[in-house]
Amino acid sequence: MPALVFLIHSKTPERRKLQKVCEALYEGSVIIYPTDTGFTLGCALENKDAIQKIRQIRNIPEDKALTFLCSSLENISQFAKVSNQAFKALKKLIPGPYTFILPASKEVPRFAQDPKRKTAGIRVPNHTLSQALLEELGSPIISISAKIEGFEYSHPEELLEKFLPLVDVAVKTDEYNFTGESTVIDMTTDEFKIIRPGAGYEKALELLGLSE
Repeated sequence: MPALVFLIHSKTPERRKLQKVCEALYEGSVIIYPTDTGFTLGCALENKDAIQKIRQIRNIPEDKALTFLCSSLENISQFAKVSNQAFKALKKLIPGPYTFILPASKEVPRFAQDPKRKTAGIRVPNHTLSQALLEELGSPIISISAKIEGFEYSHPEELLEKFLPLVDVAVKTDEYNFTGESTVIDMTTDEFKIIRPGAGYEKALELLGLSE
């Protein structure tokens, strides 16, 4: 059965449609939705079965932590242990195309953590629609890049079409301004490390005082 598709305005997301998507998330659905970095696969953070489905779709091993979106720095502090130095750095970089690897708090289910390091990947998107979804849901949303090895496309919705048979709900919008994959920053200690350069890489180097 193909996914239920919602067209939601990029700058003024319709509350009624947001509610429908969040109802589906509450019920355990896997969705594909736009963020600032690109289309991503998502589900409610606490839904183990939906997370397992995303792992299967993207062939992600059980021992790999999953990234999720939070709405704000305050929200990050609920789901991660943030040192004073990390807090100052986060204030400079969010919202934006950055994934922060941080020690997970007890609010993060074990099945969404790195089982060895007890860490989680957290992002605060600079994106009106995904922020509206987070606000409506009231809790984090899993965010795993929707990509297919070797598949090239000229418009984002060509990728979305490929995922329609694999997900329960698809969210599309009237305008896409994707930055590409996020820069991943390890903040598990006060010696920050960029472990994957991506969008905003040069800005992160400058603001964090790091060298290439």
